[in-house]
Parts: sequence; structure tokens; C-alpha cells
Amino acid sequence: MLHISAQDVANLVSPADAVKCIHETLAAGFDPAQDFARDAKPVPGGEFLLMPSASTAGFGVKLVSVADPDPNFTGPRIQGTYVLFDGATLAPHATIDGVALTNLRTPAASLAGVRDFLADSPAPLSAVVIGTGPQGRWHARTLEDMLRGTREVAITFASRTRPADLDRWVRMGSPEAAAALSTADVIITTTTSTTPVISRKDISDTAIVVAVGSHSPQARELAADILADATVIVEDKATALREAGDVVLAIEDSALSGEDLVEIKDVLCQRSTVSLKAPIVFKTTGMAWQDLVIAQLIAQRYAH
Repeated sequence: MLHISAQDVANLVSPADAVKCIHETLAAGFDPAQDFARDAKPVPGGEFLLMPSASTAGFGVKLVSVADPDPNFTGPRIQGTYVLFDGATLAPHATIDGVALTNLRTPAASLAGVRDFLADSPAPLSAVVIGTGPQGRWHARTLEDMLRGTREVAITFASRTRPADLDRWVRMGSPEAAAALSTADVIITTTTSTTPVISRKDISDTAIVVAVGSHSPQARELAADILADATVIVEDKATALREAGDVVLAIEDSALSGEDLVEIKDVLCQRSTVSLKAPIVFKTTGMAWQDLVIAQLIAQRYAH
């Protein structure tokens, strides 16, 4: 059985490749509702996630641990591995570094959902990424790679504590952060916060907001008034109503209903029309099929 390392993953599939893979899978008619549910188990210090998925070409499972937010924890927040099985023989075919796959898949899934809104204009794009951890940085890298040669991208990071290696950074709650958020074309939230980090007054009338950080029904990064005023796009309605705290809590606040949700497959297949004259929210939780299709792409390229 093959083992595909983190360096192999980086050499084989670019962030833009991963976005294209997710986008093409959805545009071809794949329905995320067919996917298996994620299974999350509490363990001391965090969660153990099992994410199985299957297609006609094969099947696989990601086994990953997610550490609870803890300033005393010095290891990577996400650790794990992916096991890919062959669809014809049903035999294990490869293991893939789970962190490298997750770092590639998560921003690819986030940005595949809004790519068509961003690629239509040649004008410079201003983006704010809230959160400076690995996922914030990977989302920034993926946004730049996806739009390379199409649009100039200016990214500002925002967080409570300044990392030494980031020049374009503002402190959340500062006048500089307020100015950056109010004029941003795209805002990507990648925090571990369980309470809102932005509200409707912070963003423009045409902002595209991608909410990534929460995959628990008790946690949210966006205030309910953002979702009340926006077109809210999700990967799958049932998954969002089960796992997406931004959605679940907005519904509890009577700011949103389940019927208001628009599934990404309907947007990409042009079965739903989205107005660009009001905010757009794409709330992602991450789904196992996204890992599978990118794992299959990685393994295919490794073999050739």
C-alpha cells in the first residue's frame, strides 16, 4: 500500500487544482446529500472525527483529531491520516497525510463555492481573513492561487494577536480592522471562536462572507443579523442544520429559516440565482466527499 506524504501532496496538487476539483465535481451534478455523515467523538483534549465517503471509483475515510482551543497545547490543532480504498478490488490503496489533505481541501471547498462570483471581474479584489492560524493562511494562499492571472488580490489578516511574520495585519476591534472589513469584497472567517466575530454593521452591502471556523451547532463566527440580510449558501441543507452553528443559531434567533438556505450544487448548476446586490454568506462545515475527490486526484497523479 502506498503512503503519500505531505511533501508529495504539495508537489502533486496545487491549491487552484483542488478548487477546480471540488468545483467540477459539483458542476457535474454530484449531490452532497448522498454523502455519509461525519462522526465526531469527544476524547480527552479534543475531538476524534471519522469522515467516510464513497464514489463509483472508490471509497475512503479520514481519521483526524481536532484539539480543543488551549494556549498550553503546543501540537498541531489538526492531526490525522486518510485511507483510500480501490473501488474495483475493495483493497486499501493508499494512505495520505491527513493534515496536508485537510489544509488543501478545506479552503478548496470554501472557495469553490464562491469562485464564480469572484472570477467574473478583472478589478482588484480586497479580502480580509479573520484568523492567522494554518487555515487562515491556507485560505489566503488558495484565494491568491485561484485568481492568479485573473485578478490582483490584496489580503489583510485580522486577529487579536499579531504574528511576527505578517505585514498586512490589523487588530480585531481596532479602527483599522473596521475600515478593512467595511470595504472588503471577501471576508473569510477561520477562527476557533464560539461567539460572533463580525456582525452586519461591520460589512458592506455586497460583501461575500465565507464562514469556515465552526462545525459545531453550538458555535458561530457570524452574528445572526448577517445571515438575516444575506443569501445563505451551504454545502448541504441537512448537514448545515445538523452541524453549522452559524445557521442553527441564526434560526433559533428567528433571523433565518431552513427554507432560506441555498445549496451550492444548485448555484453551480445555475438552478438558483444569487443576487450580487446584497451580502452573500457561504457557510461551510467540510464534508467527507471533498476529502475523497481530492484524495483520488492526489493518488491518480502519484501513480503517473
